[in-house]
Amino acid sequence: MSIDKLFIQDFRNIASVSVDLNQDLNFIIGDNGSGKSSLLEAIFYLGHGKSFRSSKADNLLMHNKLSFTVSAKTQSGAQLGVRKGFFEHLNLSEIRVSGEKQTKFSALAKNIAVQVITPESFKLFFGGPKQRRRFIDLGLFHVKHGFSDHWREFTRIHKQRNACLRTKTDLASLNYWSDVFATSSEQIAQYRAAYVEQLTKELSFWLKIMLPKVSDDIVIQYLQGWNSKRTLLEVLSQYRDKELAAGYSLYGAQKFDVRFVLNGTSLDNQLSRGQQKLFLLALTFAQAQLIAREKRVKPILLIDDVGAELDIHSRALLNNAIAEITCQVVVTAIDKTAVAQLVPKEDNYKMFHVKHGKLSVISE
Repeated sequence: MSIDKLFIQDFRNIASVSVDLNQDLNFIIGDNGSGKSSLLEAIFYLGHGKSFRSSKADNLLMHNKLSFTVSAKTQSGAQLGVRKGFFEHLNLSEIRVSGEKQTKFSALAKNIAVQVITPESFKLFFGGPKQRRRFIDLGLFHVKHGFSDHWREFTRIHKQRNACLRTKTDLASLNYWSDVFATSSEQIAQYRAAYVEQLTKELSFWLKIMLPKVSDDIVIQYLQGWNSKRTLLEVLSQYRDKELAAGYSLYGAQKFDVRFVLNGTSLDNQLSRGQQKLFLLALTFAQAQLIAREKRVKPILLIDDVGAELDIHSRALLNNAIAEITCQVVVTAIDKTAVAQLVPKEDNYKMFHVKHGKLSVISE
C-alpha cells in the first residue's frame, strides 16, 4: 500500500519527522547530508527490515540514542510500525501491524511493497548475480503466491546438503539430501522461469518509453543454476567429487542468475551509465507494475538523487514513465532544477525541502 502519513524518530540524522505524503508523486529537495536519502532509507526499512545503505542496523541509529522508530499509515488505513532498540548489547525489534505485535519483518512486507533506485544501484546490479537474484526474488515474494514458503524450505534443505558435503558424511545421507535438494531446486526454478517471462513482457513496455532506440534489441537470459539440458540430479551425480572437495553445493537454485543482453553482448558493456540507469528504472517500473497488478495495491518506488547519471533528456524520458506508473513515487534531488522535467503541470504532487533532518513543504 502507498503511504499517507510517515513518522520517523531518531533515525540517522532525523530527530523527528511527521509528514503527509501525496499518493502519487513526492519530491524531496536538499543538499548532500541533509537527510533526504535517510528519509528514503526509513521507508525502505519499513518495507524490508533492513537498509539499502548499511548492513548494520546500529548504523541507522541517531547519535546518543538507544532506539529508532519508523511508522506509517497506509492508504488502506493500516498502521505499520517498527521500533529498533539497542540496549546493553541487545538488538531488539518491536514490529506492529494495526496495533498487533508481529515476530517477523515479512508481516510488514506483506502490507507494503518498496523498491529503490540509487546512484550505486547499477554498479551493484551489473557487478554480480547476488543483487539480480535478490531483485527477482523480491518480485516473486509479492507476485507468486507460495514462493516464499518454497524458498524457506529450499534454504533449509540447502543447509542440510551443504553440511553433508562439508562433513563428508555417509553416502546414504548425501543421496537423500541430494534428492530433496534437486526436487526443491526444480520447484524454485519453475517459479522463477515463469516470473522472468512475465517480467520480460512487462519490461518491453517500459523500455519503449525510456530506451526507445534499443528497446527491441534487449533480451533477458534466464540461467536456472545448472545445465538446462540435464536434470539437476544428473549434474549432482557427475560432479559429486567436485562438490565434496569444495564442501558446498556448486549447482542448484542458489546459483540462479539473469543476464541482460543487447545485440548478443552484455548490456552494461554497450550502454552509458545514464542509459544503464534508465534500464534499471525501466526494470524496476516493470516489477512494480506487476506487483500492483497482482496485489491490487500501489507499490512505493524510491528514486534517490535523480540528477545523478541522468541528463535533461533522460529525465524527460523518466517523466513519461512516471506519468504511466500506478505507484507512489518519492524522488530526491539536490535542487529543484534536477526535478524540473518531472514536475507535472497539474498540482497532483508534493515537494519538500529537507535541512539538518527537518522537513518543510515547498509547494503543493
